[in-house]
Amino acid sequence: MDGSFPLAEPLLCDHSHGRADAAFRAEVDAFLDEELTEELRMAGRATTGLKSAHWACDAWRKRLAERGWYAPSWPIEYGGAGWSLQQRLYFENACAERDAPILMNSGVRTIGPLIIAAGTEEQKAHYLPAILRGEHEWCQGFSEPQAGSDLSSLAFRATRDGDDFILNGSKVWTSFAHYATHMFLLARCEPGSRGRDGLVFLLVEMHRPGIRVRPIEFISGESETNEVFFDDVRTPVAHRIGKIDEGWKVAKQLMAIARGNNTTTGLLRRALRAVRRGLDDLEGHYPAMEAKLGAMTMKVDTFEAMEARASHGMLDLTDAPAASALKLLATELHQEITEFGLVAAPDSEFAKAKYFATRAATIYSGTSEVHRNILAHAIGCP
Repeated sequence: MDGSFPLAEPLLCDHSHGRADAAFRAEVDAFLDEELTEELRMAGRATTGLKSAHWACDAWRKRLAERGWYAPSWPIEYGGAGWSLQQRLYFENACAERDAPILMNSGVRTIGPLIIAAGTEEQKAHYLPAILRGEHEWCQGFSEPQAGSDLSSLAFRATRDGDDFILNGSKVWTSFAHYATHMFLLARCEPGSRGRDGLVFLLVEMHRPGIRVRPIEFISGESETNEVFFDDVRTPVAHRIGKIDEGWKVAKQLMAIARGNNTTTGLLRRALRAVRRGLDDLEGHYPAMEAKLGAMTMKVDTFEAMEARASHGMLDLTDAPAASALKLLATELHQEITEFGLVAAPDSEFAKAKYFATRAATIYSGTSEVHRNILAHAIGCP
C-alpha cells in the first residue's frame, strides 16, 4: 500500500531470539529453509482452524521426527529435543514466520508431558515412542453436554468390573476425535460422588467396541470437533494416570500444561501477517487501519515479552493464575486480530473462516469467565 507504514519489528529479536544462542538459531533457520517446501508453507498459510491439513501435519511431523525435533519440550531420554523454553519459543516463532504447518498435537503438547511427569514406567515405554512415531493421535475427552466449563459436574461413568472399567456416557466438542487413535478422559468412578471427588483419569483406545464418533460442523464449514458416545466400553483399570479417585488432581495438572501452549505468539503473528496481506490487497491508503494494525502488533509484542519472562523463570506457567492470565490475553487478542482481519478483507473466504474459527478460542481450555474467576480468587476477591 503506497504511503503505509510497515508493521513494527517484533520483540522477538529482544526476547526469544536473544535468549537462544546464535548457533542454535542458525541451525533452526537452516533446517526450516531447507525442509519447508512451498506446498507445506501453503498448507500452513491456509490454516484457519486448530491445525493444518492432515497430510501436511503428517509430512511435517516426519521431517521433524527425523531430526529429533518433533517433541521440543520432552527430555532427551524420552525421545524429545530437550530444549530450553527460550529455544522452544525461538523455534515456534521461526516456524510461524515461515508458515510451517500447524501441528497442535495433543500427544506431544499435553498428554505426552503428563505421562512423562505422572505416568508409570510401563506407560512411558508404551505411549511415548508411539506418539513420536505418529502411531498414536490423541484427543481430549473432558467436556460433556451438561459439563463444559463447569467440568466438575460431569456425569460420564466408569464402573469397576474386575480389572476393567465399563464406560458409559458421552463427550462433546472433542477436537479431532474423528481420526484419533486414543482419548484421555475424565470419568466418575465412585457411585454417588459429586463435584471433584470420585473421578478417574483414563487413557482409552478409540478402536474399542462401543465407541461412536459424530462430527460437529461449524458455521465456517469445518468439522474439527465431535460428539463421542460410549456404550458399555471396556478399558483396563491399569490404563489410568494417578490414583482411581484422584482424577481431578491429574486433570488440573494436564490443564496447566495445555493452557500454557494452546495460543502462542507464533499463532498470533501468523494472524497478524494474514491481516497484513489483506490490507496490502486493498486499493488506496487507510491510515486508521494501519494504526489499528500497529496497535495490535504492539499487543502481540507485549504478550511475547510475557512469554519471554516465563522462559527465564520470572513467570511460572504451572501456576494456575499465571496460566489463566496468559490464556486470557492470548485468546482474546487472537479474536481481536481475526475480527479486524474480517473488517479489512470482508470478501476474503480465509478471513471469514479464520474469524469464525477463533470464536471458540475463549471457550476451549476454560471460558474467559472461568479464568477471570481463577484470577479473582487468586487476589482474594470474594
